[in-house]
Amino acid sequence: MYNSRKKNLEDVPTELTVIWSCSSEDCKGWMRDNFVFNMVPVCPQCQSPMVKNEKMLTAVTNTSPSWFKNK
Repeated sequence: MYNSRKKNLEDVPTELTVIWSCSSEDCKGWMRDNFVFNMVPVCPQCQSPMVKNEKMLTAVTNTSPSWFKNK
């Protein structure tokens, strides 16, 4: 019964999302653009600069009041 309540992966909407990826070859860090606090973020894992990119991800909305103030 428990499995019947789970959402199927096909039902989860995905969209092309703007992200920031770590520029270091050794680091796999990335974050969504709408969750970034700085104009050009630094990787929180290795402190390297990050570059803008796009990735197919599950649709997520940032409802934080501080995010709306910055945009």
